[in-house]
Amino acid sequence: MQSRIPRQSAPEPGVHRADNDAGLSDELASVVGGARRRAVRDGDRQVDTAHLLHSLLESDPEARAVVGDGPQLARLLGYLVQRSIGYGLRWQSGVEDSGTVPLVSGSTGFSPLAAASMECARARAAGRGGPARGTDLLAAIVVDPQARAVEVLQRAGIDARAVLARLDGWAGVTEECGEATH
Repeated sequence: MQSRIPRQSAPEPGVHRADNDAGLSDELASVVGGARRRAVRDGDRQVDTAHLLHSLLESDPEARAVVGDGPQLARLLGYLVQRSIGYGLRWQSGVEDSGTVPLVSGSTGFSPLAAASMECARARAAGRGGPARGTDLLAAIVVDPQARAVEVLQRAGIDARAVLARLDGWAGVTEECGEATH
């Protein structure tokens, strides 16, 4: 019996794959793939931090637990779903970039903030000697107050600083990632 799900051997049109997903756990590589597909489906030019957050919350129970549960999580997921039907339309014409993070080369298809978040997640994981996990990426995408993920969290009534405070081992990540915003 053949699967009804078509194979996707070629990269999705409009969003190019990063040079490599080295340094990511299998689970996080799957999250990144989901964010890429979501960006294509939404008609966005680049994967941004909100795409990464949405895919992360759908796929990673540990990251979901850090963000919270109950009504706030439901409201957050609602905002993320609404993005594709109108909430995020104002973002389609611009690139997510706060100007506070250095440009990361070799990250075609990612907004500057999303690319920097991926590098930050890798740096955070390297400090512990393992591949980047979902909580590493979560920490990286909520560190910059200009990130679209942070904007969506705020609209859902979730404080990004509180999310950071709940993450184990957060100390030192801002220095590793070149960010000192929180």
